[in-house]
Amino acid sequence: MSKQVLPVLPLAGVCCAPMVREPLGEADAAELSRMFKALSDPVRLRLLSLIASYEGGEACVCDLIGPFEVSQPTISHHLKVLREAGLVDSERRGTWVYYWVLPAALNRLSALLQAPIPAQART
Repeated sequence: MSKQVLPVLPLAGVCCAPMVREPLGEADAAELSRMFKALSDPVRLRLLSLIASYEGGEACVCDLIGPFEVSQPTISHHLKVLREAGLVDSERRGTWVYYWVLPAALNRLSALLQAPIPAQART
């Protein structure tokens, strides 16, 4: 019988251990900071929430303009920032563009911020 040690692979869609268990690496920090920076704007945070809550999980850009008091070009800019940060993806269908949230990106952010539950709070 071999004493070979098999590597432990990370869970699919999860990039890194919560930062309470090990320090965040430089590359992960740079990528995750782009995501957090994109979400630091209230309009973009609301856009992400609106897209995620849409029936079927995707929303037409035509439906995303109404709830905001900003112009259509401004909404397009915010959607571009969310897309470049890796939080949403899109597809052109005819004259409209449809957006959906990328679950793997939200899982990465969530996994990073997971804090251990203190022993006294578990009971």
